[in-house]
Amino acid sequence: MVFSDDQELGTAIRNADSPTWSVRAAAGQHLAKSRGIDVVADIIHRLLLDPQDTAVTWKTAEALLERKDTVGLRLVLLARSHAADEATADEIQAALDCDPDWMTTGGPDRLVKHLRDLAMDEDAGVRDEARRILGRLRPE
Repeated sequence: MVFSDDQELGTAIRNADSPTWSVRAAAGQHLAKSRGIDVVADIIHRLLLDPQDTAVTWKTAEALLERKDTVGLRLVLLARSHAADEATADEIQAALDCDPDWMTTGGPDRLVKHLRDLAMDEDAGVRDEARRILGRLRPE
């Protein structure tokens, strides 16, 4: 079973470089669900900032947010802070705004907790994005 997981991870890593957007998007979804996400964080970051198709950005961000953890949210915020292309930044923001966890019992509290944690992150871009979203949610 471990071999299969390693093999699937290797396939997803290779597919992240595919010329086909749907293959890259599927790779982003698979990598986002990986238990060893820190090992593939750079590849996920690249997929979140995909210069060829914002569907890759959306699918990867959506999968990261489905994790419902600080790690996934942090990667999305990091990419949002690095997005130079307006369409990519908008796509990441839309994934954040449309995260279905906002509509669940306990979801908003969990997201706000994660955002508060990330507002103290060592990376200035992550900190700024978390604070920006928190400011929109609870203006002073």
